[in-house]
Amino acid sequence: MAEATNDLLYEVLKSMQDRLTRMDIKLDEVKGELQAIRQHQLATSQEVGNIYVKLSRHDDQLTRIDTRLGLLEPAH
Repeated sequence: MAEATNDLLYEVLKSMQDRLTRMDIKLDEVKGELQAIRQHQLATSQEVGNIYVKLSRHDDQLTRIDTRLGLLEPAH
């Protein structure tokens, strides 16, 4: 088995430090991508909510039109 010298340990630790630095950079990139996904998910959720509001308005309008045309009984 090879003897563990200070130079060998230094090289191993230096290599580990470089790898950890690269991992930190990649982790920051992943965090940024996750934040972007969250923002897109929130925007999509808000858009779906807006669609439901518009559909509700159209449903109310169609109900009033149907009532005026005599297709529905008034809700009195």
